[in-house]
Amino acid sequence: MSIGVWILGDQLWEQQAALQTCSVTQKIPVIFIESLNHIQERAYHKQKLVLVWSAMRHFAEELQQKGYLVSYEIADDFTTPLQAWVRNNHITELRVMIPNNHPFMQIIENLQLPCQINLIPNNQFLWSREDFHAWAKNRKRLLMEDFYRQGRRKFQILMDKDQPVGGKWNLDQENRQPPKGNLNTPPAKWFQPDEITLDVIAKVKSLPFSTYGEVEPFLWGVTRKQALEILNWFIQYRLPNFGPYQDAMVTGEQTMWHALLSPYLNLGLLQPLEVITAAEQAYQQHQLPLNSVEGFIRQVLGWREYMHGIYHFVDREYTEKNWFNHTQPLPEFFWTGKTQMNCLHQILTQVQRTGYAHHIQRLMVLSNFSLIAGLSPQEVENWFHAAFIDAYDWVMQTNVIGMGLFADGGILASKPYAASANYINKMSDYCKTCVYNHKERTGEKACPFNFFYWNFLDQNRLKITDSRTNEFYFKEFR
Repeated sequence: MSIGVWILGDQLWEQQAALQTCSVTQKIPVIFIESLNHIQERAYHKQKLVLVWSAMRHFAEELQQKGYLVSYEIADDFTTPLQAWVRNNHITELRVMIPNNHPFMQIIENLQLPCQINLIPNNQFLWSREDFHAWAKNRKRLLMEDFYRQGRRKFQILMDKDQPVGGKWNLDQENRQPPKGNLNTPPAKWFQPDEITLDVIAKVKSLPFSTYGEVEPFLWGVTRKQALEILNWFIQYRLPNFGPYQDAMVTGEQTMWHALLSPYLNLGLLQPLEVITAAEQAYQQHQLPLNSVEGFIRQVLGWREYMHGIYHFVDREYTEKNWFNHTQPLPEFFWTGKTQMNCLHQILTQVQRTGYAHHIQRLMVLSNFSLIAGLSPQEVENWFHAAFIDAYDWVMQTNVIGMGLFADGGILASKPYAASANYINKMSDYCKTCVYNHKERTGEKACPFNFFYWNFLDQNRLKITDSRTNEFYFKEFR
């Protein structure tokens, strides 16, 4: 039997499951494929395309240097180069690590290849899909907090025997400070593009179809070595003060104290346990503030694992959920950034430049606006998927359809995240220079967030009222 391994673009890890079934001494053929048809499914951000393709090319080169027989193909589709590669290498068994995303699983299932396809269980997450299903299947509620606590116990993270270090599981209340004065934020760790990346940038510039955003300056890391440097930079310079202002938004501050690790975790260049362990060790060795360390670990061990688990637990119809029956089309300004609402303008133009916005900008401005303005969940999810550098189907279905827009009716989140302009004014400086008045509900200068917020409550009163108490049961940030 002759074995070959196909490495997908978000599985760039030498310990990934399919590659680990073989030894480098076996001289196993390995293939990478850049598909032009695949990236035309939506108008992806140019920097996302550069990141993925450059990371793929760098990883292919690393494997080649270690003795693997690497083929790197650029083609319209996946099938044509796979068929030729299978024939030329006399492959009888193709091994592929199970993809993270349902649509790519369908691509593999539809392949017509002259060999057996062997799907290897995915090992890029701490919780296997089977383990998450076992945790979730008999529960009346699927709250992230319950899952997070179980994860802390399961992997013994920030634990003192069977109790959480510090006596509390969640220190989120300490991590919601509004921005005050000169924050003195540390710089981010960026990289200048090398020759491989410059070639990819040139390719993306020449694509004959529609893409989104600006391709330069491109400053993201594209190798595991660079990803580890960013992790170490975060631990040293950003983690100590990450907690208090992680929800704050400031004009001109694109990254604040945020880790910027999600693009590398989602590509496989970093692994969740090494990221979590690095933060925990820094807490133990340098007595870092527990609220900062716990808040960061919760994002990786809690939300990231939970979102992936939910994605593979719910049925495939989840993508079409629309609990509020919202059908308004996505405004053009989501793509252009041209709007007088300063908060939206600041964040959308930042996304155009970098492909990045932090979690509160995504949840409490972009998603919040989409929810209370009645935008189609599917159109909003498609934009998020196209626009963000760390976006994949498993990430965006749960984060946008479930958490951000509550379109699943509460499968994932316990309450909708709806807020008026008061929340944005409290947690940012955006309102200070906006043409709209965050205090006014009606009139020419009234902030649209206020009108949409109160209209949303009025239109959906029956759906968002707890019949037992006659009180709103959503996260009310007025």
